[in-house]
Amino acid sequence: MIDSPIFTPVRIGPVTLRNRVIRSAAFENMAYSNSPSQDLKDYHVAVARGGVGMTTLAYASVCRSGLSFDGQLWMREEIVPALRDITDAIHAEGAKASIQLGHCGNMTHRATCGCMPVGASGGFNLYSPTFVRALREEEILALVEDFGHAVELARQAGFDCVEIHAGHGYLISQFLSPYTNRRRDRFGGSLENRMRFMQLVIRRVMEAAGDDMGVLVKMNMHDGFRRGMQRAECLEVARELERLGVHALVLSAGFVSKAPMEVMRGAVPLRTMAFYMDTRKFWWLKAFVRLFGRVVIPTVPYREAYFLEDAKEFRAAVRLPLVYVGGMVSREKMEEVLDAGFDALQMARALIHDTDFVNKLHSGEAACSGCRHSNYCIGRMYTLEMRCNRCAGELPPALRREIDKAEERWSH
Repeated sequence: MIDSPIFTPVRIGPVTLRNRVIRSAAFENMAYSNSPSQDLKDYHVAVARGGVGMTTLAYASVCRSGLSFDGQLWMREEIVPALRDITDAIHAEGAKASIQLGHCGNMTHRATCGCMPVGASGGFNLYSPTFVRALREEEILALVEDFGHAVELARQAGFDCVEIHAGHGYLISQFLSPYTNRRRDRFGGSLENRMRFMQLVIRRVMEAAGDDMGVLVKMNMHDGFRRGMQRAECLEVARELERLGVHALVLSAGFVSKAPMEVMRGAVPLRTMAFYMDTRKFWWLKAFVRLFGRVVIPTVPYREAYFLEDAKEFRAAVRLPLVYVGGMVSREKMEEVLDAGFDALQMARALIHDTDFVNKLHSGEAACSGCRHSNYCIGRMYTLEMRCNRCAGELPPALRREIDKAEERWSH
């Protein structure tokens, strides 16, 4: 067995993990009809068996209006027994279980969320594409309660931790960012006002979490474009979250509707995206992606631990536990991150490629993930279930060429 700080216990609030590796909340698209499935259970149990300290079920909406996809979890009483079945199985493998809770805001469509999409401000969202209505104050306060109720359901379902999604251009992030928040009431304008929705949500979440659940918050270190949030304001958000008493921050960056590859880095798998895209709603999307995808979604170069230098500024600014995420594939770099003062680390693509990766690191069988960063898993996961290209079966030659080209470029 390898002796490494990676495999030492770590506390997140009241919860102790057996090691410092957390499967990050990367969207699985396995909650068919917005409910837990056997596929979702099998994947997270495999990751737990593979050695992580905690695995995170991704992107569960706190209410129906927050749904982006048919394969996304929607927190409601009727799914609690199925979620409990998943958490019991994860615990049986020695890992802890977390669930990411959020609301997509304007990044949805009426056919999915059941209403006109809502956001911090109104307008037109090209991402969906759809018109969006600004939330009224009474609706904002109702959503705060939805977050609290979702945490209460997560407790009933046996989760040890919740991760509140306040980044990537989803609803809390839409309130925080001046790019998407053009309100003129007490929820818009100054950073103090733009943080108000987040403050209300986190206070309600901490109340619901009580003294036996860990609360993590995923937040942006920057939005990734000029008119979005920049480093100085994001540092203020981190300090405010610390003051509110959250147990850990997960540091990320990017805006799904404006700078999506800032989040994930590397190849933009346009052929894969177009091939799997469901065009029943918008028949022209496939052609649009093929013709204009590289303009709308520019490539952002991949390198291992690509957020580390940004994250170090946050490490110097706050004292609460920080979870690093972004480009974790080797034991050497994971140890460098922990040595830099981060308390834990998250990974997804390495655990999509191989659910046993952490055990292989611990035994010495592997020192680096075999993931070669083609981003095939990203290209398909918003239409089909998340899967690595190595276990996707026979692929069309055009997709295989795209994968091979990306792996040749980004695996060095």
